[in-house]
Amino acid sequence: MHNDKKTTYFQQLNQALKNHERTIPSLLIDLDQLDKNISVLKASISSSMAFRIVVKSLPSLELVHYIMEKASTNKLMVFHQPFLTHLTASCDDKADVLMGKPMPIKTAYYYYKNLPKNELNFNPYQQIQWLVDTTERIQQYIDLAKKIGQQLRLNLEIDVGLHRGGFSNLAPLAKALALIQANSKHVSFSGLMGYDPHVVKLPKLIRSEQKAFQLSVNFYQQCKDLIQQEFPNLWQDTLTFNGAGSPTISLHKEGNSPLNDVSAGSCLVKPTDFDIPTLARYAPACYIATPVLKKFSGTTIPTMEGMKRMLNQINKSNRQSYFIYGGFWKADYYYPTGTKANGLFGNSTNQTMLNAPPTANLEVDDFVFLRPHQSEFVFLHFGCILPIRDGELLSAWQLLRNY
Repeated sequence: MHNDKKTTYFQQLNQALKNHERTIPSLLIDLDQLDKNISVLKASISSSMAFRIVVKSLPSLELVHYIMEKASTNKLMVFHQPFLTHLTASCDDKADVLMGKPMPIKTAYYYYKNLPKNELNFNPYQQIQWLVDTTERIQQYIDLAKKIGQQLRLNLEIDVGLHRGGFSNLAPLAKALALIQANSKHVSFSGLMGYDPHVVKLPKLIRSEQKAFQLSVNFYQQCKDLIQQEFPNLWQDTLTFNGAGSPTISLHKEGNSPLNDVSAGSCLVKPTDFDIPTLARYAPACYIATPVLKKFSGTTIPTMEGMKRMLNQINKSNRQSYFIYGGFWKADYYYPTGTKANGLFGNSTNQTMLNAPPTANLEVDDFVFLRPHQSEFVFLHFGCILPIRDGELLSAWQLLRNY
């Protein structure tokens, strides 16, 4: 964001927040920029690939349903049982939920014992794909299916190079497929999932992005070929072959990827951990805003009171100090430009001391703005989201409960 545009943007937000009904640390999402990011995403996905929203990165029912409508998708990826419960209470009979990590069997059973009320005909047995990574876990889900008297859908996690679990060789994958096939009354095969963020994160001296990507998609294709050639009874055109993520979604194109289903979430709000080359076309859409509670002339550090004048001379930013409401989030100070936490005073989740250059012109009750490092963890520190449209605050959106 250009400096002049940045100043105008945040000055407008500062005034809108000062006019808001209450003043606490707030999580903001700019819907205008979110819309632009959704358009960039849709334009980058091949027509043969479906887009699946990663809920952990966008943990709000209103936000998820907003993106579902704007992106024209009914596909979701969920990583947390409480989120699954809250989310499936509001899903209709067209939603398709893929679990993003294997759930302990007791967690899956707890979900089914405590099914949320749903008046939209969501089927929790046939609209959820449970991710499984070992034959032992497959057997657990077979036993669960018998226990609850329902057939469950299983998606197999494959290791495409990240080495965080999943089937990494064809022989154990074949055993897993055979186990599912032998228990077709209780479980059905719904597809594969292979996550590949290592492709863009590996140091180039170790392996190039192109080489890492090719190795990843080659193994994925071998897994697909195994199903089609050796387990034709499990093969169907509706299978989900999921992969990618915000860092790599732009790499998967028709003709060079075996995927028909790609997932992303963080790129749509773009926290700082996603300031990477493959996401250069996306722009930040989320901020933390917190008010200044106190302003002091100079910077005074406990036990270093006699050094106040020297500190002011060493750095012009020390000529004024501020204490904000809260702090110590996984986030970077973004506006006013040059604002930073005082390293000598130390961080605080209650009141963090900041310093800013004289040009910041910060006063008590003004707001300081930060960019989160990530969305999935940082967002949950706040009770709600304040959406922004044309620089104005809209009604709050609730964040998903973590229980």
